[in-house]
Order: sequence, then C-alpha cells, then structure tokens
Amino acid sequence: MLVLTTTLLFANIWIMKDWKENEPKFTRQMTLSDFERMFPDEQSCWTYLLLRRWPAGPKCPRCQNDHVYESTTRPWHWQCKKCGKDNRSPYRFSLKTGTIFEETKLPLRSWFKTLLLMLTSKKGISALQIHRLLGTGSYRSAWYMCMRLRAGMFDPDFRQLMGIVEVDETYIGGKEKNKHRSKRIGPNTKGTTGKQPVIGAISRKGNVVCKMIETTDTPTLDGFVRRVVSDRVELVATDEAYGNQKLSDKFRHESGRHSAGEYVRGKVHTQSIDSFWALLKRGIIGTYHNVSRKHLPLYLNEFQFRFNNRKEADIFGKAIAGC
Repeated sequence: MLVLTTTLLFANIWIMKDWKENEPKFTRQMTLSDFERMFPDEQSCWTYLLLRRWPAGPKCPRCQNDHVYESTTRPWHWQCKKCGKDNRSPYRFSLKTGTIFEETKLPLRSWFKTLLLMLTSKKGISALQIHRLLGTGSYRSAWYMCMRLRAGMFDPDFRQLMGIVEVDETYIGGKEKNKHRSKRIGPNTKGTTGKQPVIGAISRKGNVVCKMIETTDTPTLDGFVRRVVSDRVELVATDEAYGNQKLSDKFRHESGRHSAGEYVRGKVHTQSIDSFWALLKRGIIGTYHNVSRKHLPLYLNEFQFRFNNRKEADIFGKAIAGC
C-alpha cells in the first residue's frame, strides 16, 4: 500500500511538472475581481477616467488650454475663458465632453464593466450577453454601449508593419444555401458572390491591420499594402491573387501557389493572417451569428485592437485613454 501511494505521489508530481512546463503563456490582465476592487463606485470611475484622459490635469477639448477653472456648482465640469465668448460667457465642458461617453445617461461603471468583458473575451461577447450579465435595462442600451466602445478602439500611434509581413484577403458572409429565402441572391450563386471582402496584413508575432474593402482588384490591394507596410520590410508574403502582382515594384515580394497545393515554402506562407481570419470568423459565427455590412468595420476594430494588445497588461487602461 505504501509503495502504491508513493508511486501515485511521484506520478502526480511528474504530471504537474509537465503541465507547468507546457502551460499556455499569456499576459495577466485585469480580472473581474480586480475590477470590483478598483471601481467600487461611480466616483472611482470618474477619477480613473480623469487620470487616463488628462494625466497632467484638465485641458479644454477645444483649444487644449490647460488654464481652466473648475466649476464650483457642478462636479467634473470646468470652464475655459480662452475659447469662450468673453469672461462672462466661458466655454463650459465636462470630463465626458469629446469622448464616447458624452451625453450618456448610463453610469460610467456600466460602461467600464462592458469594456472589460469585451476586452477579456477572445472571440468577443454579444450585446445580449452583456444585457443578461449587467441588467442594462434594455438590449438596445447594451448594444449602444458595445458599438460606441468598438468605435473607440483604435490605435492613434499606428506604425507601419515591418519584418516579415503577410497579406491576404478573406470574405465575410454565410453560404447561400444557409440564408433565408428572402436574402438569397440567386439559385446558382457560388463562391464569394454576396460576401463582403476584407483585406488584412500582419507582421509575424506582431500587429495586424485589417479593413473592409469593396473589391479585390489590383489598385485596392496594392494601395492598402503600400499604405500599411514599411519600405524597409524584410519580406511581403501573399498568395497568388492577381491583385498582388505589382508589389514586387516596391517590396521584396514572394507568393505561395495555393492552387498547386503549395502553402509553405520556407518563410513564404500566410498562416499568421489565416489564424487571425479564423479567430475573426469564429467570433462572428459563434458569438454574433450575423454582422451587417454597415457595422462590420466596428467589429474589425474590436478584433484588431484586442489582437494587437494581447500582450499589453493594461489593455483596459489603454482602451479608456483612447475613448
């Protein structure tokens, strides 16, 4: 019995050691427990927004004047005499002025918790689930918050991609046979007809840039790459799409022949951007189920921001600063 117990003990130690060595590596970000400690009330949310938006003190959102006067009657409001009509009629603004929280009647704490849930859900979280979890009053309120937060997820310090960059396009939309009868284009429709094209570029082990486009012709694909990829790039890897043929004029460009079954040739492949497309589509199919063409750019914002800041410990603070 003692021998059996000792054997099981060593087996468990070996299993735990092996598990720790192969444990997935991830950056620890804010958890719900951290959120409850940091933001116990509405006042703490206003203070956090102030420190993130104006670390050096309040500034006028119109003229960036930092000599502003705090209102004595309304908290979190200031007055700027520089861009007002006169000393008797200064420009009045609040902490929310010029942000996505402007003119909202919902508490900041609800906005903050919604943002946290969106940032910590790898494949996104639906507005209906937000409504269930937070009790926002109505589904429309939850949807409004989610869409406004997606609009605020952008990178103001964008840098062109360098190193080895992969470029590829994908199509967002369901199969014709799975659509409702009223939304089908035709009985013989196949391939990408009726789907929305999206182009993306990714630096290996780095950031991704994606954008909804109207067509996949040469001017569109070529113009996108020249805008987001640096001149000093090591290699631009694509598939054999005709729209990529002119990239060799400016970049070191190589493409894989997917039609011939060639998907990897040394450093030439598009597996990184394909992985991002898989993440995006799994989110749309499994979480949102349907995304309209009108709002697709905002969903691309969300997935792009979350992916590019996957190693950012303070992703929440960065998102608030950009709102």
